[in-house]
Amino acid sequence: MDTVTLTTADGLNLFAMLGTVLWHALRIGAALQVLPVIGGRSLPVRARLILTIALSAAISTVLPAPPPAAVDAATVLDVVREFAIGVAIGMMVRLAFEAGRLAGEMIAQGMGLAFATLADPLSGASSQVLSQWFYLVFALLFFTLDAHLALVQVLADSYRTLPIGAPIADLPAFVAAVPAFFNIVLKAGVLLALPVTIALLAVNLAFGVLARAAAQLHPMALGLPVALLTGLMLMAVLARGLQDPVEALFEQAFAAARAITG
Repeated sequence: MDTVTLTTADGLNLFAMLGTVLWHALRIGAALQVLPVIGGRSLPVRARLILTIALSAAISTVLPAPPPAAVDAATVLDVVREFAIGVAIGMMVRLAFEAGRLAGEMIAQGMGLAFATLADPLSGASSQVLSQWFYLVFALLFFTLDAHLALVQVLADSYRTLPIGAPIADLPAFVAAVPAFFNIVLKAGVLLALPVTIALLAVNLAFGVLARAAAQLHPMALGLPVALLTGLMLMAVLARGLQDPVEALFEQAFAAARAITG
């Protein structure tokens, strides 16, 4: 075999490898784009692109090669399907973080911190400071519990259960997966905030009764600092017990993500 033939063969192999990596990058890149901490404005686009290509190259070496693609409508549908699957998987993890945001907003109402806002890296808008605190705690636990490695495993397993180019067997269940997990997220957020919210409600009710009984003492002027201090102490107690419920919520998110691909 002459040099020209070898060079041509090597070039074709290189393009085939690049095409395989790009096919896997569609699903992985879509998942990383909607993830908290990594997606959105939290990470520069170039860094996220490098991470996507690196994960796609690593995963593509242990999975069967995708079927050859032609320039037709079927290929366009395959690309759209890969984006949809990746977004759905990443959205499960993002919704788990939204449970912390909901808990922070509920607690902030009772502490009087509803007007203390910061720029939210998850959505790009402004959110309450306690929501940011829960976001940071969830992010720390996400990496501490090796949930990022579990996410990579979920993405790799999704190619085995739903390979590139394979149609989605149960489309209605796929569409309803994210709304179904949203109910679990709402329940988790309420349960996280419930102990602190009830305690702060009792404090506010006590000062409300005192304001009716002895208005000349101006108890409402003392109610805000007392509620704030009480809330901070309760948040310190709550922080010590957050790991178990957050870990359970992440496990439910990954279970819901695996259910997407069957």
